[in-house]
Amino acid sequence: MTRLRIGWLGHKSATVGDGLRTYSRNVTAGLSERGADIVFVHHEKALDEGLRSFSLVGTPVFQRRLVVARRRSRKRLVNILREQQVDIAHLSAPFSTLDFRMPRLCHALGVPLVVTFHVPFAKSASRWSRLAAAVYRLYARTLADCDRVIVLGGEQRRLLIGLGVPDSRITVLPNGVDLDKYSPGPSTALDVFGAERMFCFIGRVDPEKQVEPLVRAFLDASPSPGTRLLIVGDGVDLPRLRRRYADPRVVFTGVILDEKRRIDILRASDAFFLPSQLEAQSLAVLEAMACGTAVVATAVGNHVEVLDGAGRLLNPHRLTVELNCVMHDLIESPDLCRALGDRARLRACDLFALNAHVDGLLATYSSVMGGRLPV
Repeated sequence: MTRLRIGWLGHKSATVGDGLRTYSRNVTAGLSERGADIVFVHHEKALDEGLRSFSLVGTPVFQRRLVVARRRSRKRLVNILREQQVDIAHLSAPFSTLDFRMPRLCHALGVPLVVTFHVPFAKSASRWSRLAAAVYRLYARTLADCDRVIVLGGEQRRLLIGLGVPDSRITVLPNGVDLDKYSPGPSTALDVFGAERMFCFIGRVDPEKQVEPLVRAFLDASPSPGTRLLIVGDGVDLPRLRRRYADPRVVFTGVILDEKRRIDILRASDAFFLPSQLEAQSLAVLEAMACGTAVVATAVGNHVEVLDGAGRLLNPHRLTVELNCVMHDLIESPDLCRALGDRARLRACDLFALNAHVDGLLATYSSVMGGRLPV
């Protein structure tokens, strides 16, 4: 039987963990389980896992958030897609400087192009939101030329329509997590970190993530000696924060690539915090929700849709004040943490299952290909 062959242009690394790489890994695994052949094209020197994997290589810049494709990458990509006889191409954007050539390149090969657009954004005015708005304007014409653009929520859809991307080309499909793997359960993390209670942040420790106001709010709430705030991740702010906040109650773990250890931390945490200035739809937020952990995040990107009624939303313009208030509330009330965690788990089960996301992708491919889905 003919199998659907997907040219997946995404992110891969054996040594770096972030949302884009997690998305590519989880979704390609889900598509493979449903019988699709994956031709995985990336810009890193990573081996894999039973998939056809092709590296274009590239030069990461701007704290690894942008990859500059090498001179011959376009020709190599064309050859890969042609020789592997892909039925459809799926671009997880931002991918690299090749993004803006992809519609013309794919259509010249007769291959439909689907894009999942992960670029973060925020409605509130800040230097970060202005930068994100410029990136959206830069991408708008390219996205309008794609066969389908997948966005993660309604707010993102409205933003792209306002920039001229046809509504008929846009599909809203929220991110998803494995609800069996990311679930409430026993954990040894409290013993590992010598804690009686625990709160956490998991992500890049970069300026727009606003980790320092989180650490200050935690310490200003005068937590007990047995309460810990774990900062899990790496980034440009990590060395400075480690030097400045040498308090045993604040634990900077660095990157934890072992997924079981991250799940252990989420299960043991009373609350997960993401005080970022801009996001699209954070997988870390959804993973925390699925583990039954209370979630506190800024009202940026699509997070109002994700957390309204199921978590605490912070105004990014009043971040310090609101972080201080919610941190005090959650430290003082373990019952409130449990109630918010229960609501978060229910919301994750209702709306953010990985299986539903993969099914939605297959339905999108079928629509783009006129119902001729060879799976």
